[in-house]
Amino acid sequence: MNGAESLLRTLLANGIDLCLMNPGTSEMQFVAALDRVPGMRGVLCLQEGVCSGAADGYARMTGRPAATLLHLGPGLANGLSNFHNARKARSPIVNIVGEHSTQHLRYDAPLTADVEAFARPVSGWVRTLDSAENMGFTASEAVLACYGPPGQVASFIIPADHSWSPAGEPGPVVQPSARPIPPAAHIQAIAARLRTPGAALLLSGTALSERGLTAAARLGVPVFLNRNCGRIPRGAPWSFAHRIPYFPEPAEELLSGIQQIILVEAEAPVSFFGYPNRRSTMAPEDCEFHTLAAQNEDGPAALEALAAGCPSVELPRAAALDLPTAEALTPDTIGAAIAALLPANAILCDEMVSSSEPVQLHLNHAPAHDVLPVTGGSIGQGLPVATGAALACPDRKVIALEADGSGLYTPQALWTMARERLDVTAVIFVNRRYRILDVEMKRTGTTVIGPRADELVDLTRPDIDWRKLGESMGVESVRATSTPEFIQHFRTAMSRPGPFLIEAVLAPE
Repeated sequence: MNGAESLLRTLLANGIDLCLMNPGTSEMQFVAALDRVPGMRGVLCLQEGVCSGAADGYARMTGRPAATLLHLGPGLANGLSNFHNARKARSPIVNIVGEHSTQHLRYDAPLTADVEAFARPVSGWVRTLDSAENMGFTASEAVLACYGPPGQVASFIIPADHSWSPAGEPGPVVQPSARPIPPAAHIQAIAARLRTPGAALLLSGTALSERGLTAAARLGVPVFLNRNCGRIPRGAPWSFAHRIPYFPEPAEELLSGIQQIILVEAEAPVSFFGYPNRRSTMAPEDCEFHTLAAQNEDGPAALEALAAGCPSVELPRAAALDLPTAEALTPDTIGAAIAALLPANAILCDEMVSSSEPVQLHLNHAPAHDVLPVTGGSIGQGLPVATGAALACPDRKVIALEADGSGLYTPQALWTMARERLDVTAVIFVNRRYRILDVEMKRTGTTVIGPRADELVDLTRPDIDWRKLGESMGVESVRATSTPEFIQHFRTAMSRPGPFLIEAVLAPE
């Protein structure tokens, strides 16, 4: 058995049976071994950011790692943006990166790079394999490391000769560490704080789950959500919980009057950016923070212990929603249409950027669903994360709500959706601008946007035709320029499986 076979068998023994890959010469032994070691599903992605984003989406929906297979330092560099989002989402991923053979490294060939240096900023664990004989053992270490808790990217760098050389037996099956529950005395102390006026909860991580939210609802205090958590249950049952807004002014208004915030796998909320003459923190300046459960602890169990003895509450139920009647296609009418037509248990991957807030307001009243937001602010995750979510949950409808500007970072994900026949509906919000930058430019103190500055946020001349782009990638694609057209196309997409793209051309503001 060579090193590549040992690696594959170790991954499979530890329950990792999906690998998102864009391999090169140094990874060919792994690719060849796929035909000798059955069980691993290899999914080709045409750009490494799709690999890393899809692995992130898969982990967010399953809590389990997929593997990625990337080619040397430059291949890893292409995937760093979505590994950054995965790190912020606390997603477990085993990131396998090929390296030159050990005897070749000293020649500084064109592709030679400091792969470990590329990996460290996005990884919680980084190792370069020292020998083929240690392949199995080190691979098991990588699997154990990626689980944390909390989850993290474990980057395993493998010189090519360690893949083709004889290796030892596969590595052992590892048992991820259980999340500890905070001590009973600590939970009792937090319970006393919750009984004081002006107390609230802020949930993130695994606490932001149906189990955690159900317990939190029983506590009779305001519940806030980390808007950038990896996975957020939303829809009518969870509408009592408030997602903290993106901009600081509405966030400060929402949190006004709060005197104590109990953090559950969360950190104190801060604004995405610093602005002139504004503080970065969103809670009132005199607000106190107390931690119920740290990021590596069992937030849902801590909330259930906190809620012991509290009466059960009936969660809101979704009601039939009216379809919008306006002709002009806007984020508001798109949100209303999606909320009215959304099937139960759908997965929404949100990278709408400037369109997100009005759409999400409508979705608060839709049937229960999961939202996978941009966690680290690095755009280009929407289509890849949707790809991974569909691979993880083939029985659930996945909708990628994607801005046209950010979608252009990783449109190659559409090809993988088509090849794998994934049930993803991509809704592209087309305003032909980096619209969020219009807002942010003014917020940072620029009062007049001149013609040269405007050139750098404008996406016209030429217009990008998403319908043709989707079709070229093998995805059935249509265009909607009015609300009735959008309703018709979205209803069609929800009625049948497979990849589908709607280019939603927004009315001018």
